[in-house]
Amino acid sequence: MNRAAPYSGLAAGLAMIFDMDGVLIDSNPLHREAWAAFNRRFGLETTAAMQERMYGRRNDQIIRDFFGDTLTQEEVAARGSAKELIFRDLLASRLEEVLVPGVREFLEVYNGAPLGLATNAEPDNVDFLLDRAGLRRYFRAIVDGHQAQMPKPHPEIYLRAAAGLQTAPPNCIVFEDSRAGIEAALAAGMRAIGVTTTYRYLPGTALTIDNFHSRELKGWLAVQRMAA
Repeated sequence: MNRAAPYSGLAAGLAMIFDMDGVLIDSNPLHREAWAAFNRRFGLETTAAMQERMYGRRNDQIIRDFFGDTLTQEEVAARGSAKELIFRDLLASRLEEVLVPGVREFLEVYNGAPLGLATNAEPDNVDFLLDRAGLRRYFRAIVDGHQAQMPKPHPEIYLRAAAGLQTAPPNCIVFEDSRAGIEAALAAGMRAIGVTTTYRYLPGTALTIDNFHSRELKGWLAVQRMAA
C-alpha cells in the first residue's frame, strides 16, 4: 500500500483522487460553447436543459441523449470526437485562465502523496490537459472514460483509480464537482469533497470548497486518518 511522504500534509495510507472537468479545470463553460457549436451543424439548438443534463456524463451518453438511440456506436464515437475537437480548440487559448484557482499549487504541496485522476472525459482531452498544463507528473494513476465499462455515477472509475494507487477505497478522498461524480465516489466507499464550479449544493460531501485556496481544506485534510 502506498504511503504518503511525511512532507505531503496527508496522513500515511491516504490517497486523493481528482475528477478533471470542473475540478482541475473550470471547463463547463467551454463544453457548453462546444456542444452548442457542434449541435448547430445538425440543426439542433442546445437548450439550457440539455446543457444541464450533460454535467458529469460521458460523451456516448450525451450524444444519445441529444440525438436519440438510432445512431450506431461508430456514429456516436465520431460525433463525440468531432465535438471534442471544438472543445480542445477553445481550450488551447484559455488553458491557464480556466485552471481552477489554486489547483497547481495544491498539487505541488501534496506531490508526496498518492494522487490519482478519474474522469469520464475522452482520453484525448485528458492527454491535452495534462501535457499542455504540465500536470501529468503529479498523478500516479490516471483513469479516463474509455478505461471503464460503466461511466459515473457507477463507481468503477474510482475503484480502478484506487487499485492503481494501491489504496483501499475507504482511504481515498475524492474531489468532484458533479452529482453523478459524488454518487460514484460514495458508491465506491470513498470520502468526497465537493468543488462548487458546477453546483453550489452537492449532497453527501464531507466538505465543500469553491477552489483550492480554501483554508478549510488544508485543515480538514490534516485530521483525516486511515479507516479502521
